[in-house]
Amino acid sequence: MKYRFKPSLLATMLTLLLLALFIKLGYWQWDKAEQKRALQNTFDSRLQQAPVALPQRVDDVEAWRYRRIRVIGQYDTDHQILLDNQMHGDVAGYHVITPLKSAQSDAYVLVDRGWVSMGDRSQLPQIITPAGTVEAVGFAWVPSRKFYELQAPPAVGGQWQLLWQNMDMERYAKAAPFRVLPFVVQLDADSGAGGYVREWTRPAERIEMHVGYAYQWFGFAAALVLIYLVVNLKKAENE
Repeated sequence: MKYRFKPSLLATMLTLLLLALFIKLGYWQWDKAEQKRALQNTFDSRLQQAPVALPQRVDDVEAWRYRRIRVIGQYDTDHQILLDNQMHGDVAGYHVITPLKSAQSDAYVLVDRGWVSMGDRSQLPQIITPAGTVEAVGFAWVPSRKFYELQAPPAVGGQWQLLWQNMDMERYAKAAPFRVLPFVVQLDADSGAGGYVREWTRPAERIEMHVGYAYQWFGFAAALVLIYLVVNLKKAENE
């Protein structure tokens, strides 16, 4: 029995386009997994280092990512924010982020003091903040600049907005009446500087998800080739 393979030009072009797309998406997810592996290696390495003093200025924020930092100063509750839509297990809540004025310089740094439960959505939780001088020890978190804002950002010079959807460092720096460093210190779990629930997300937590998506897209590419071959391989008519 003879077979012939004679696909149409349209079917071939469509298959090639989809094949290129599936392979590109697969490598995109694989690359995201590799990026998170690299971040996890940096995270693990820097958390083993002794904490350093808060810098006066930061020119290269990436050089400070996950660096352990110790800062002594006082909290400024007037410009505190609650970061919305933060989950702890299956419970919704907020992250409490409070600016801290360094006692050694004129620099302020935002301190993520941890997670609190949302409770009644119509009422914001009561936040207790230590008065006087505190010693905050934690690691530098560099918030992403890629997010979607559903509401207007706080106006510069206007009434302070307590509830924020995203940790937008650029907008915070413009809205606050003081100079703030371009990262957030996520407070150590054993720090006594007025923290709440502190179970920070590790960079590697979603690596397996990205790897799974990569294999899924590569699987789609393989299935597409198989379908293309089977559909276009037909029995030759007897001459």
